[in-house]
Amino acid sequence: FKRQFGELPAVVYDTQIGARLLGVRRFGLGDLVSQYFGVELSKSSQKADWGKRPLSPKMIEYALNDVHYLLEMGDMIVGRLKEKGRYGWFEESCLAARQRVLDRDDSKEENWRVQGSGKLEPKGLAYLKALWQWRDGEAKSWDRPSFMVAPNRQLLEWSIDLAAGKNPAFPSHYRPDRVKRLKSALDAVRQSPESEWPERPSGKRRKRDKDFERKVDELIKTRETVAASLDIEGSLIAPRAVLESLAAGEAVAGEVLLSWQRECLGMNG
Repeated sequence: FKRQFGELPAVVYDTQIGARLLGVRRFGLGDLVSQYFGVELSKSSQKADWGKRPLSPKMIEYALNDVHYLLEMGDMIVGRLKEKGRYGWFEESCLAARQRVLDRDDSKEENWRVQGSGKLEPKGLAYLKALWQWRDGEAKSWDRPSFMVAPNRQLLEWSIDLAAGKNPAFPSHYRPDRVKRLKSALDAVRQSPESEWPERPSGKRRKRDKDFERKVDELIKTRETVAASLDIEGSLIAPRAVLESLAAGEAVAGEVLLSWQRECLGMNG
């Protein structure tokens, strides 16, 4: 939404967040519709060609079902949250989720670092970035979702082969002009100096001594005790990475936890 329109609605309520605060463990739209309405949504049109016209009756039904249950389900979730005294948690969590999107710096262009890219060396990363940018351009000019050009998994496999000096076999259905643009993007990587290749992300190494491990264990024990009493996932109260940053003294609770999370962990003082 932000990428398309350059802004976000003033208020965004996420049914997934609400459901998780109620203790729901399976919180995809299909799972929630099944739980609240006893209706099983079809996934048959999930990756269909939505640029094709006219839409088939099955695709129209799929699109309608994607939003048909949301308002009523949202009211049901809000009602349960208020009953449990967690509506304030919900509002604060939704506001924080909206703010994270607003704070995200899309200009960094790091979206090309897909899952699994961490195992690539700089040369492979250079190919992956070029392939991602090529695919993004093809998808926009074609007005289709990017996965219809090539899924992330395929980009990663091509990058591995290219970095190893192999020539991957590209899909035979690609038009000549598309293949030409693809090869041009890859040639640019071959001609680029190593100094321009992306670097592998280097995580900050922290000292993991006995005192640090003790603090982490204590925080996790507190979190899990509270989570069990509330019947919610412990990661909702605080992910392990956040607890480790607190134990290491790299952050303070007020910076990395919401007020309801601090309250749960006894850190509001």
